Amino acid sequence: MSTPEPVVSATGLTLSYRGTRAVDDVSLDLDRGVVGLLGPNGAGKTTLLRILATATPPDRGSLRVLGHDPGTVRGRTEARRVLGYLPQNPGLHPGFTAFEFVDYVAILKEMTDRRARHAEVRRVLDGVGLAEVRGKRIRALSGGMRQRVALAAALVGDPGFLVLDEPTVGLDPEQRMRFRELIAEAGAGRTVLLSTHQTEDVAMLCRRVIVMDRGRVRFDGTPQKLAALAGGRVWASAERSSGALAGWLTGAGEFRNVGDPPTGARLVEPTLEDGYLLALDEKGVAA
Repeated sequence: MSTPEPVVSATGLTLSYRGTRAVDDVSLDLDRGVVGLLGPNGAGKTTLLRILATATPPDRGSLRVLGHDPGTVRGRTEARRVLGYLPQNPGLHPGFTAFEFVDYVAILKEMTDRRARHAEVRRVLDGVGLAEVRGKRIRALSGGMRQRVALAAALVGDPGFLVLDEPTVGLDPEQRMRFRELIAEAGAGRTVLLSTHQTEDVAMLCRRVIVMDRGRVRFDGTPQKLAALAGGRVWASAERSSGALAGWLTGAGEFRNVGDPPTGARLVEPTLEDGYLLALDEKGVAA
């Protein structure tokens, strides 16, 4: 019995800017569900997402998206029909209404039947909770609503692969909770790759997490395994430990330290964020 082809399959993706490898020999397969992509600024996350969304071709490597090869003109066209992309700066046109902007994206996706296209625009706007404001101009919408307009545009055509680059940045806690609900709903039955700096978003939404740093994948596994990287390496103390990789004063009035604990340290339960910090540390990777 043959194994089903992954939704996205990338091998040896490499891309350099001005002599610096932004993406350095990255290989990964993505199946259905929400996958988190973590990494510091400059790690190469956005560049990798642009390659996977067919917006930027790699210098080297191969890519298949839902069976299509974006390395060819025809394959790139077919791949774009079955993927949705919400970039970090979506470039919403403030003079458009929410309906007009999403309709414009639908036209770019070559939906030529006006009646069917408008039905699709209403469907995705309703799906992200914007039915009541679809006639409002984007400049009059809140930041959270604008992000939902961008998500609706990415969902046009019911794509099998959805690429989201920092979709919750700048949102207040209530808006982020609402957006998490939408991402979870979007992940039912499709592949979602979510790039974020928010480890709590990954902990709540993702069945798998990939950590990037300096263009390379440093960790690829479940959120539980990422947190487990910090097992036995997180401890509480009255003062910040000088040998800690990171340490901060908590609301309980004691320091939480991450790194190599001293003898007799009072160990505490690690979190996904603790494991992420160690995944970015060379010693943590080697461990």
